[in-house]
Amino acid sequence: MYWLELAGETDAFAAREAATAATGVDLLAPGVARTGGIDPARVRRLAYTRAAHEAVVRTDADVDAAVVALRASSLDRSGSVAVRARNVRGTADVSTEAAERELGGVLVDRGFDVDLDDPDHVLRALFAAGPRADHDAVAGADGGDADLCALGWVAVEAARDFAPNPTDRPFFQPGSMAPADARAYANLAGAAPGRTLLDPMCGTGGLPLEAGLVGGDAVACDAQPKMVRGARENFREYLGPPGTDGSPEWHVARGDATALPFPDDAVDGVAFDAPYGRQSKVARHELADLVAGALAEAARVAPRAVLVADRDWRGPARDAGWTVDAAFERRVHRSLTRHVLVLRREEAAGRTGDPSVPADRE
Repeated sequence: MYWLELAGETDAFAAREAATAATGVDLLAPGVARTGGIDPARVRRLAYTRAAHEAVVRTDADVDAAVVALRASSLDRSGSVAVRARNVRGTADVSTEAAERELGGVLVDRGFDVDLDDPDHVLRALFAAGPRADHDAVAGADGGDADLCALGWVAVEAARDFAPNPTDRPFFQPGSMAPADARAYANLAGAAPGRTLLDPMCGTGGLPLEAGLVGGDAVACDAQPKMVRGARENFREYLGPPGTDGSPEWHVARGDATALPFPDDAVDGVAFDAPYGRQSKVARHELADLVAGALAEAARVAPRAVLVADRDWRGPARDAGWTVDAAFERRVHRSLTRHVLVLRREEAAGRTGDPSVPADRE
């Protein structure tokens, strides 16, 4: 068992993304989740998980209780150690300095050498208290109160190797998505080595760029020639020439998201950021027609998708043949809240053995 240390402010969303790299993810407290097993390589690629810790013991969010629990625990480690305590989001009434001192004393009493600079093993103490997130698509997100200290050995930390901020890329347009968000949406759509993700409305290419950075292949389309040229420029800068020296394959082309030039089931996943409350640049399409057509085409070419928009498109998604696995609202700033739909094609909704589908929902 592992403790997952979540990042960001939306725990249900972070837990859902974590479920692409772990089995049976269960939200325990603000910023802390539990899982039965992890894929270390995929955990490193997560956007909204800080780290996974091999579980030692769980107790109340109290230093004395944590000390008693650690003294009674089996510690299957050798070599030097250090204790790192975190009051997750400042939710618990504890002193992390006292926790590190007292828990470190237990380890010394158990025969360990303490090395604060370069330890062989780090014992993480996560203190968290308060209400859990409330979301019907995430296990443990029942809104109930929580109070815990989760002690575990650091097993893997997220690399957070995103592309640079959009303003620092060779090609930039206002409204470009933050790289951590793009990484999370790509992960939810199944981006991974050996898989191909398609963005049919790619803009500057931020979403498929993150798919490439996690080792997946990327296909991007946009109706505007300027965006096609700019996305290619960004891909060349951060992914290198396609398919060379271990680089992922990638392709960018001009295209209409409602009439994709691909055969059925051509890709493994689709992720796209729909236009926000403005007329589409694709001739002949109103916004509702554009999104509905793009959803229908996505269902033709892939078994899973993630749609990001400024409104809830669940109705058109179901009409296009999708099952809505989860829906999230993520506030960006005062005038923008993103609606995120995690979708599976209806005939694929009951499949098992898919690493992009949480094990507790297969």
